[in-house]
Amino acid sequence: MLFNHLPDELFGPLAGTNKAVYQAVLLELADLFFDEDAVDPFIPRDLVRSSIEDAVVKYGVRHLAPEGDHDHEPPRSVAETAARIYRRLLLTGWLEEETRLYRTFVLMSPAISYVLRSLVSVARQGKRSYGGTILNVLSSVESAINDPEVRGLALHEAASTAAQFSAHLTDILLGLRELRKNIAATNDPQRILKGFFEEFVERILVADYKTLKTQNNPFRFRRQILSHLKELQFDPPKLAALARHYQEQMDVTYVEGQNLVHQHISRVIRIFESVDQRLSLIDDFRFRLEKRVADTVRYMDKTTPGMSAYLQRMISAVAEHSDEQIPLVASLYQPAFLSPRSIRVPPKRRPTPPPRVIRQIQIDPAVLELRERFKQFKARREVSVDKVGTYMQMQFAGRKQMRASDFSIGSIEDYVCFSYVRHLGSLGKQGKSLSKSYRIRFEDTYTCVGGMVECRDFVIERID
Repeated sequence: MLFNHLPDELFGPLAGTNKAVYQAVLLELADLFFDEDAVDPFIPRDLVRSSIEDAVVKYGVRHLAPEGDHDHEPPRSVAETAARIYRRLLLTGWLEEETRLYRTFVLMSPAISYVLRSLVSVARQGKRSYGGTILNVLSSVESAINDPEVRGLALHEAASTAAQFSAHLTDILLGLRELRKNIAATNDPQRILKGFFEEFVERILVADYKTLKTQNNPFRFRRQILSHLKELQFDPPKLAALARHYQEQMDVTYVEGQNLVHQHISRVIRIFESVDQRLSLIDDFRFRLEKRVADTVRYMDKTTPGMSAYLQRMISAVAEHSDEQIPLVASLYQPAFLSPRSIRVPPKRRPTPPPRVIRQIQIDPAVLELRERFKQFKARREVSVDKVGTYMQMQFAGRKQMRASDFSIGSIEDYVCFSYVRHLGSLGKQGKSLSKSYRIRFEDTYTCVGGMVECRDFVIERID
């Protein structure tokens, strides 16, 4: 049975008149018993009593209703209130005492500890992250596939994480439905806005929900997960290795391990293949909810503070006049059916575009070759100080001085570099630093260099 491991009166404090008090105390005790730094699960009784007193003071507990025949008088102090709460938790089974020598320690049984952790997670539920969950599933699947004999149980972890993720999507959908029902039953605009921001924005909405419609979508890894698992279904050696690993680690037979492997693979595939439908339902509920809140905000904006009092004064002033002085209203103003003042039509949802097959465009190899030749030609024409310096070192070849006619031009790169030998200063700071290593003197005659360039003759000398 479900409650075979729990005391019969365990939920008595949370169902009585003082349930808010016990809720605050149990939340405080959870921080004490579930502390990560606590090595010993046995907590001294004085520390537990002190934590209960802190909770009583923190949450302002001033009144404690009687809970038994011996509680006729209300507690007179904080210490007495804490003692009564502590005694009640002992009687109902939340806490247990154990004496060691002359000291008394308090502990929780495993079943009750698990129940308290679950209740605390419900009370402190927060926004979750899609991206982290999906990345966890992807890394677990990849680990199981890459090393099935050592990390095969990572597939079991991936299935458990995917199941929790599926349950979280269901919780979001049901939470939106419940919130929409509450808003529809509320006529107070302020309560509608408060419920929207407290329930939807702070509790139901996931942390990275806004990224679902962007390029950096956490579901971009879903295709990789499905691809890995579908390939794994048709890989008998890895399936056999995973089954053997399950057999060793879970203490089951080979056939049972093989069945578990196929169950976990099928579970993850089903969850991630149906995630689009789940998100579509969530988006539909979210659209209706936001439309309801948007209409509320719009109508609240049209109201004017003090309008009721203004209308009351106007009616009182009109009542002081006689009927003859009040003009008769022949007709009321009615806008045309199609006009800016017509009844507002609610916005319609944009339909989801139909799926289409993306075909890869094949580019003509001749076009690719032409592009590559243009890139190479552009690279050969690019000028840099390093290219010019290397060209000059090769031309000097240990010589101290050269004339223009001594330079050789054998390629496009040589032609470009020779064009900048006479104008090293135009290459920026690095060109000016290079020009300091040479001294150039121009003459009044012209010469032909390499049969390609006719320029003014010059003499260039290397400066050591």
